[in-house]
Amino acid sequence: QPGGLERFDSPGKGRGLRARRRFAVGELLFSCPAYAAVLTVSERGGHCDGCFARKDGLSKCGRCKQAFYCNVECQKEDWPMHKLECASMCTFGQNWNPSETVRLTARILAKQKTHPERTHSEKLLSVKEFESHIDKLDNEKRELIQNDIAALHHFYSKHLEYPDNAALVVLFAQVNCNGFTIEDEELSHLGSAIFPDVALMNHSCCPNVIVTYKGTLAEVRAVKEIEPGEEIFSSYIDLLYPTEDRNDRLRDSYFFNCDCRECITKEKDKEKLEICKLNDPPSAKTVQDMIRYARNVIEEFRRAKHYKYILCLTLTLLACLDKMGAVFEDSNVYMLHMMYQAMGVCLYVQDWEGALRYGQKIIRPYSKHYPSYSLNVASMWLKLGRLYMALNNRTAGVKALKRAIAIMEVAHGKDHPYVSEIKKELEDH
Repeated sequence: QPGGLERFDSPGKGRGLRARRRFAVGELLFSCPAYAAVLTVSERGGHCDGCFARKDGLSKCGRCKQAFYCNVECQKEDWPMHKLECASMCTFGQNWNPSETVRLTARILAKQKTHPERTHSEKLLSVKEFESHIDKLDNEKRELIQNDIAALHHFYSKHLEYPDNAALVVLFAQVNCNGFTIEDEELSHLGSAIFPDVALMNHSCCPNVIVTYKGTLAEVRAVKEIEPGEEIFSSYIDLLYPTEDRNDRLRDSYFFNCDCRECITKEKDKEKLEICKLNDPPSAKTVQDMIRYARNVIEEFRRAKHYKYILCLTLTLLACLDKMGAVFEDSNVYMLHMMYQAMGVCLYVQDWEGALRYGQKIIRPYSKHYPSYSLNVASMWLKLGRLYMALNNRTAGVKALKRAIAIMEVAHGKDHPYVSEIKKELEDH
């Protein structure tokens, strides 16, 4: 197992990971290759389907013409997984649309067949040991899993051997609880993967490590000094939101409440929910009603997040910001969420000035609400830096990019390709 670490029984949390020696801030604790990974469909052509490398001039699969690779070696290495989809994509054409979870689960089934022995990704925890929380699934979650099982049978018939339905329900539940989203330096979605050893870590809203990705390799680095005997904690969720929201998300996705110091003290909640300073302050009921409204709006956007109906989305965002702005300060996390969505719309329609205005409002509260070395803060500095550069404000651009690099050198490591790319951007400007 990785040096300086051990698996143990964490009181009240089940199995976990703890340090056997001291780790300094920025130090790599361990890395874990993906047991299985799948590139998201929208990134095909820009990233290699095998290693997830981002580069120009990728070569496409000669048969389906929908998968792209760095070279012949990447294509050959990915063939045992790509063949699950290649013929099916040719057969279904535009109607080939399994979800990313279905695609990932198909690859896990294939991997379990070809590699029944323990893999390099399972030094600490095997896929078969994954928690499924099968007894806690409500009817809605069970129905979604059955839909995924139906899609698996529909799109993957040739190269897969299926276990019975009950075993598939457990596997999909395990993937839902233990899957990881791979993101790039601006936190754009690249794909989904299974990293068994990384899944061993328990959650805390005050994490002492951060997980980043180098292609399909997960790397775990310390973001606080870790002493011998300390448990290793990562965060499973976005830490921007107040305690109640975070625990709602943890219960819904992972079936537990967090008992970290942040959740017990709730010390950041007041400034995360900052109310407008008015001569006639809003009543407690008005504030609660607005929080409820904000949560409902955020959930709607989460369920239907796409930029196809751009004008409609823009008008909705502006209306929400106006309504919430009558009660909430701009630093309120619900305002920040909507401004982040509005910034995304501006970027989509190439309104660089509009995107910059939103980003400038977001960055300071982000730096206050998120922990040190947050990827969310780094990605916002990076977006701002690139926007400043695009708008010929080199001085502000350099300053913002350097702030992004300072965080990323700890979170990603000084030798990460993303860090090198941003340093090159600075040199080129």
